[in-house]
Amino acid sequence: MSQFLQVVLSGLSTGSIYALAAVGFALVWQAAQTVNFAQGEFVMLPAFFALVAIHWFGWPLWAGFAFAMLASLAILGLAFKGLVVQPMMPDGGLPLVIATMAVSILLKESVKTFYGAEAQPFPSPLPDGTLQIGGAVISIRDLFDLLASLAVVGGLTLFLDRTRTGRQMQAAAQSPAVAEILGVDVARMTLYAFLVNAALAAFASFLVSPTYLAKFSNGESLGLVAFIAAIVGGFNRIRGALVGGLLVGVLDNLVATYVTQEYRAALPLVLLIAVILWRPQGLLGDAEGRTV
Repeated sequence: MSQFLQVVLSGLSTGSIYALAAVGFALVWQAAQTVNFAQGEFVMLPAFFALVAIHWFGWPLWAGFAFAMLASLAILGLAFKGLVVQPMMPDGGLPLVIATMAVSILLKESVKTFYGAEAQPFPSPLPDGTLQIGGAVISIRDLFDLLASLAVVGGLTLFLDRTRTGRQMQAAAQSPAVAEILGVDVARMTLYAFLVNAALAAFASFLVSPTYLAKFSNGESLGLVAFIAAIVGGFNRIRGALVGGLLVGVLDNLVATYVTQEYRAALPLVLLIAVILWRPQGLLGDAEGRTV
């Protein structure tokens, strides 16, 4: 029983990071009606922003994290929205999706060229100790990842549901024309969505990089699993992205521990097919539209 609890807790920790990236997919979809296939690279890049500040500029850890967050907001939020999404939104559809794929390749190859192809150790402010919970042993870092991710997604949900700005963001995502008639600054609300996505990506990068190291290719697998998690949970629901990420993380650990490691990578795809066949809108998704 203690082993099962340990596997579940570890899976929840990993799944919470998937959830942060999956929420980003949902936010961009709601704001621009497109899939950001550079989302995995958005999570990969902030770790290198922090490493540049720490190793090249000689800044302390907290300053490196702050620099990485600001750089992410500027590049992955403002620049991505203004230079890539905004000019192509009138065309929408396939051209915008292809543009995000191009951004993915650009970010990955840029990091590989300017920082190197080798995985880089990433510092963590947390100790390497472990805790016992119900007989299960879990690392302090994994427990922090889980609690911090849940707190961030919970706070975002409260912000969207309980604040005027959050409701305006949802209104702008649901029906931009009607929202504009009602006095909502749709352009500003869309920008807010991209800034929140950039902040979530940076936060996820800070959580995942100490364990999996900072590497230019990290975004490939992370982006794919997060995309699947968003679909499984429901692309038009923030809570759905959270549930999808946690579910994928737990099932991945359970299969690897009790079934086989050999087909571990195929599990998210199997889960995706099962959910699409049974409930195409996702576990918590709404097939008919969103309400505010």
